[in-house]
Amino acid sequence: MEEKDLCCEQKHIHNEICEQVCVDMPNEDLLFDVAELFKIFGDSTRIRILSALSKAEMCVCDICSVLSMTKSAVSHQLRILRQAKLVKNRRQGKEIFYSLDDGHVLSIINLALEHTME
Repeated sequence: MEEKDLCCEQKHIHNEICEQVCVDMPNEDLLFDVAELFKIFGDSTRIRILSALSKAEMCVCDICSVLSMTKSAVSHQLRILRQAKLVKNRRQGKEIFYSLDDGHVLSIINLALEHTME
């Protein structure tokens, strides 16, 4: 498809539509935060960890085993995911178990999978 096929043939601004979109658009700070969230989802290792945690609560050793990764690599990614509030942890004795932070994270993963499989 050529560039000319992607643009209007003449310049005509639909003021009512533009005004409504401006009113309904989230503010720049919120959109920046959304973009940062998608950067975190943009890493295949983190997606693999989130996918594993969508199936069960797991400790670092379990995640390492399932994903064939080193403990330091998994721990590094879990730290990023925790800071982004995508995963949470709980201590049980000497073990720390990780799970998805809430249902929104699972929804995002499932929607992305569904969209990709279309």
